[in-house]
Amino acid sequence: MTVTKVDAALDNFDDLFASHFAAAADGGGSSSSNAVKLLLFLADREPSSNLTWCPDCNVAEPVIYPKLDALEGRDVVLLRAFVGDKPTWRDPAHPWRLDPRFRLTGVPTLLRWDASKGEATARLGDDEAGVADKIDALLLLD
Repeated sequence: MTVTKVDAALDNFDDLFASHFAAAADGGGSSSSNAVKLLLFLADREPSSNLTWCPDCNVAEPVIYPKLDALEGRDVVLLRAFVGDKPTWRDPAHPWRLDPRFRLTGVPTLLRWDASKGEATARLGDDEAGVADKIDALLLLD
């Protein structure tokens, strides 16, 4: 089992999302078609501390990553999408707030993505993304 983490920002998200999450006639982008595909929307990191400006993100990440590493028998592709600095995220016109695929209202947000359907099949919002039992339930969906 392998966990592949891919980091994206607003400027390169569309290309990375298409290459790892979009369905294709050959079974899906460059990532294994049977891999668990997850999107984790996070606040940008502060260079001085390597923590994000979002306290909930700082709580959720150390819970999420060990859960992915412990997932047996399945590869995982995790696209970590960094929403920007606080003023960028607070803008009501932020692209990921308006995108009908994601409809973000807070960070962190963890989505399980089904490339064959082109949609999220499970979502943990900012109040749930750091809750171990909820992460387990999202990962065990099939």
